[in-house]
Amino acid sequence: MSMKKRALQIALFLVIMLMTFYALFSGRDLSEIGHALMNMSFLYLVPSIALAVFFVCAEGFMIWYLLRSMKAHKEGYKASSLSRCIQYSFIGFFYSGITPSATGGQPVQLYYMNKDGNRGSGSTVVLMTVAAAYKFVLVVMGLGILLFWINPLRQELGNYFPLYLLGLALNVILVILILGVMLFPKVILKLALLFEGLFIRLKIWKPSEKREEKINDFINSYQQAVTWLKVHKGSLAVVILVTFLQRCSVFVLTYMVYLGFGLHGAGAMKVILLQAAVYIAVDMLPLPGAQGITELMYQAVFVHVFTGAYLIPSMLVSRGINFYFLLIVSLIIVLVNRFVFDRRKTAKTVRA
Repeated sequence: MSMKKRALQIALFLVIMLMTFYALFSGRDLSEIGHALMNMSFLYLVPSIALAVFFVCAEGFMIWYLLRSMKAHKEGYKASSLSRCIQYSFIGFFYSGITPSATGGQPVQLYYMNKDGNRGSGSTVVLMTVAAAYKFVLVVMGLGILLFWINPLRQELGNYFPLYLLGLALNVILVILILGVMLFPKVILKLALLFEGLFIRLKIWKPSEKREEKINDFINSYQQAVTWLKVHKGSLAVVILVTFLQRCSVFVLTYMVYLGFGLHGAGAMKVILLQAAVYIAVDMLPLPGAQGITELMYQAVFVHVFTGAYLIPSMLVSRGINFYFLLIVSLIIVLVNRFVFDRRKTAKTVRA
């Protein structure tokens, strides 16, 4: 990625963030918000932070587990350490957070994995497996909520219920495309090339040989993933289980915040399901970190849960921990890798 493009992405992220915070605080009593924040119990703040950190670390564990599984089966893959795989996860979180639809994380993760000596094909299979499991679990949870909790869901979401349906539909389509690439790669390749030709004729895209090559590489990477997964179904089951726990950690975090403010009346399941609904609705939207729309929807959905003066403070704590706090930690890890670890490796190479 060029420095110019990266700077534009960061600038867009900061502009949306500033606009979001301006909309949140405009016309509100800041002293009242500050007083409410001071009432947050430290005993619940600690597990909330732990759940957020677990969310990122769980992905690192899955990357490590799959790399180690490949190595154990003597397929010629290097397995990075667990701590290094967790670093890959934080790096991915940062770049996903500042890019629209979280598209920037995996390419950077793949870069570092290859740089550390992991085989490109193995790294691709691992990242694609983790991504596929993530979307699959999200779709199953979303469909489950829709089927078994539809009336309360429609009532609580109100005008945002169509957005939930849209978010779920987009995730379903993506899962179908992923499975299609895995199971019917030639058909998907033909469709991709057909749409490419259509966009070129409409003058939306310019002709490019590199684009066709990238499409082929993309299809091949998913073919590798499905071939490996057919042989190692147990590894896939472990990844799906850990992914489920990872998803739930973010939703439970909001309930910890609810308890931390000393509130009562809303059950744990209601708070968790509402947070899951917000997450599913905004997951595929083309905004860096889903900023703006997440906060707007949170205010509408949780208005009857975090009563009184606790709505905005609860959002600041919940969103602050599960996104902005993790983004800052991830940025620190990105900078350490960029200016410390990379320079050390370069120095060792020069001395050698």
